[in-house]
Amino acid sequence: MGVKFNHLCYGGDYNPDQWLEYPEILEEDIRLMKKAHVNTVSLGIFAWAKLEPEEGVYDFDWMEEIINRLYENGIYVFLATPSGARPHWLADRYPEVLRVNEMRQKNIFGQRHNHCYTSPIYRQKVRQINMKLAERFGDHPGVLMWHISNEYGGECHCPLCQSAFRGWLKKKYNNDIKEVNRKWNTAFWSHDYQNFDQIESPTPLGETSIHGLVLDWKRFVSDQTIDFCKAEIQALRDAGNHKPVTTNLMYNFSTINYHEMAKVLDVVSWDNYPQWHKGPERLVAMDNGMQHDIMRTLKKEPFILMESCPGPTNWQSVSKLKRPGMLETASLQAVAHGSDSVMYFQIRKGRGGFEKFHGALIDHYGKEDERTYQECKEVGADLEQIDELKHANVKADVAVIYDWENRWAVEEAQGPRNKGMFYKETVEKHYYAFRKLGLNVDLPDMTQDLDGYKIVVAPMLYMFRAGFEEKVRKFVENGGTFIMTYWSGVVDENDLCVLGGTPGGLMDVMGLRSTEIDALYDGETNVVKAVVGDVSYQCERFCQLVDVKTAEPLFVYGEDFYAGTPAMTVNEFGKGKAYYICADAEQKFFDNVYEEIVTKAGVERPLKQPVPEGIEVCTRQSKDAEYVFIQNFNKVSTVFKPELDGAEVLFGEVTGEMKPFSTIILKR
Repeated sequence: MGVKFNHLCYGGDYNPDQWLEYPEILEEDIRLMKKAHVNTVSLGIFAWAKLEPEEGVYDFDWMEEIINRLYENGIYVFLATPSGARPHWLADRYPEVLRVNEMRQKNIFGQRHNHCYTSPIYRQKVRQINMKLAERFGDHPGVLMWHISNEYGGECHCPLCQSAFRGWLKKKYNNDIKEVNRKWNTAFWSHDYQNFDQIESPTPLGETSIHGLVLDWKRFVSDQTIDFCKAEIQALRDAGNHKPVTTNLMYNFSTINYHEMAKVLDVVSWDNYPQWHKGPERLVAMDNGMQHDIMRTLKKEPFILMESCPGPTNWQSVSKLKRPGMLETASLQAVAHGSDSVMYFQIRKGRGGFEKFHGALIDHYGKEDERTYQECKEVGADLEQIDELKHANVKADVAVIYDWENRWAVEEAQGPRNKGMFYKETVEKHYYAFRKLGLNVDLPDMTQDLDGYKIVVAPMLYMFRAGFEEKVRKFVENGGTFIMTYWSGVVDENDLCVLGGTPGGLMDVMGLRSTEIDALYDGETNVVKAVVGDVSYQCERFCQLVDVKTAEPLFVYGEDFYAGTPAMTVNEFGKGKAYYICADAEQKFFDNVYEEIVTKAGVERPLKQPVPEGIEVCTRQSKDAEYVFIQNFNKVSTVFKPELDGAEVLFGEVTGEMKPFSTIILKR
């Protein structure tokens, strides 16, 4: 791990700036935090108005007192830069910092993240306060790391951003407007540009039909946000501080390419708010686990769970209480997937404003004889018990590709289904099948190396990014098992359709050519049938038709005019195998087929015995030991006794039956 803390970090967002008039509460906060085993807090995230109440007038004394008192009590700080919510005076004096939406309407002061990442004056004001904070607190022994801003996101369409976008395009296309026209295929609908000044960001008021433009705008927004983050970090470095930096990423957030964002951070952190109890917990756990694994794969190192909720949130459609045991299980799930922390939003509930009812360690009641506080206290004790596994990494033999830019392209493609492409859900089907076998799974994008994996899956890779085909070819030639699905290799990075057949550049590896794709209506289904044996599965949404060259059919369609044609194939290529799945089959298909492929590929499972549905298995590996997490996400007790084979029980009890929302950790 690039950043290693002395302990598993436990705590959360702390907002003493909201309680400065209540010194007795600030004193009680520290007592209650210590009793709950809190050792780390994120501080100052939304405190700009208290840190700089007037332009150029700074008041850091209150923060210094807080940091000192926390440190004296064994509580360390992730110190935030406050750009996530700017003060009123800044917007009043410099209205250029306010965002303009895609309808070209300028916002007024309010909410948060209502600022333009391009604005020179906003960047200047952020730089100034960041440097002041670094000069004052950067060397404080209680400050472990910098928490850069908060949940970066959104886009601005102001004149400054339009100009910056044109500059970004000029750099990318060597100041050649003809090259832009070629790459975007602007001859469509006679939309050729004569000069860069004619280019505007996508808007319902104007252009959205040129998909190359839409893709490049999304890339620009991502790059501009990352550049703003880099500028924030540079301010700290220019002030002479070199402590680690992070920023908190978000669940299923597609606006920023997190693979690129991770490159400027020392450690990845993210905010995790699953909707437990909305559906079967085993399914919520799978979805949540995939998000943990996406974040871990960004650097392939342990990450920081920066925010989670100890009770109900207040911003989701329903503020559901966590059932007894759920907080512990959800917290340990993060650790199982590679987190070296459990952090909450928030330490103390605010008294007013949008998040006054958001769950917290300390309720408005303010005492410790409260259920959520007691459960948080138990989680803190748990983390101290398993502290030895900090820094242990997660190693995976299986990768399922999840690519931000491909997702953008899929969602903008205009076909074969304009509602219900379900890219994320498609990736989840494949991920779930491997996770049900207890296998760790990485989720790289197309730019990351494939070396070291035994199985690589590429679901719905509509857009092949530069160099990807060569990586796949090498991987399969050298003995890897590669699995690709329908609607892959259709376009290049500019969303220009591949000529000469698809999947572009990999037809020989796959041993086939895609010819047509049948999009099914909602509720319409087909069937895929095994060539050998009496096995069949239902499929929906997509049925790709293929012309087989050297590939061997394993499944065929059972219905419609293409009944009897291949629905899944395998092709021997070099020392490896390439599978092509033509249909969007039901989950059981992937569960059963992938179990067989895993066995053939020689991938070992952490537990040799069958694992009941709803029990999740993960492993973390240190220099000296492997830690096996076994978690029951069922609402009822489940009969299961893991075979120890000499392993030590580090956490939990092995009795032959796992209680609802319980965890066992083996060390071997």
